[in-house]
Amino acid sequence: MTSIALFGAGGKMGFRLSSNLKGSRFDVRHVEVGEAGRAQLKARLGVDCVPAEAALDGADVVILAVPDTLIGKVAAGIDARLRPGTMVVALDAAAPFAGHLPKRGDLTYFVTHPCHPPIFNDETEMAAKTDYFGGIAAKQHIVSALMQGPEEAYALGEEVAKVIWAPVMRSHRVSVEQMALLEPGLSETVCATLLVVMREAMDEVVARGVAHDAARDFLLGHLNVLASVIFDERDGVFSDACNKAIEFGKPVLMRPDWKRVFEPDEIAASIQRIT
Repeated sequence: MTSIALFGAGGKMGFRLSSNLKGSRFDVRHVEVGEAGRAQLKARLGVDCVPAEAALDGADVVILAVPDTLIGKVAAGIDARLRPGTMVVALDAAAPFAGHLPKRGDLTYFVTHPCHPPIFNDETEMAAKTDYFGGIAAKQHIVSALMQGPEEAYALGEEVAKVIWAPVMRSHRVSVEQMALLEPGLSETVCATLLVVMREAMDEVVARGVAHDAARDFLLGHLNVLASVIFDERDGVFSDACNKAIEFGKPVLMRPDWKRVFEPDEIAASIQRIT
């Protein structure tokens, strides 16, 4: 049986992984330093935590379900106990991209991250419809990268990824550099920022006299129908008035050189700030 040492097993992300790994084919050793996390694992999953040394003894896979800012410290602390050939799994590209994993060519580094449940989906059950993060009831896609290690190791990494992010639809293979373009580049620097601007725009409309619920309903409804056309979810075209609004609105809202956020130095700087 493939053994997994799960660090941060009782944390916000780690508990999701612990829940999905329960009942899988993997032998999971849970490591959690926080008393609240340990109590939650015991009360909700019936799981007892073990010391890091015991978890790492003979472990085939080590999952670092800890914050980006702690990955370097945790990885350095367990480096001496990692056998050659051990797979270390990171749940975000930031720390691996920034070079915070041990400089060891005899380890396999695998990075995986959820796409989260898509806006356009076929979920009908309430548990799935309200599982916005994913990994509980809603289906989602995932991305994964084999940062270093033998090619045949990818299959094991992807198997682990499909379990911890279940239920999974499409599993995309990318490089660590491409994952960094996706996050923080595409998802946070661009998408999250523009969504914050949209929320601020809604608040401005409310401040100018429109009822909050009316403004929110109007914005989210239009977000749905406009996105369905922009992202090719359905065939459709915008009205001449909408196209004209976009033509004149984009230069007001966006700098001409905004795509520089995807330049390697900008991505590296963003990741440096995160980690």
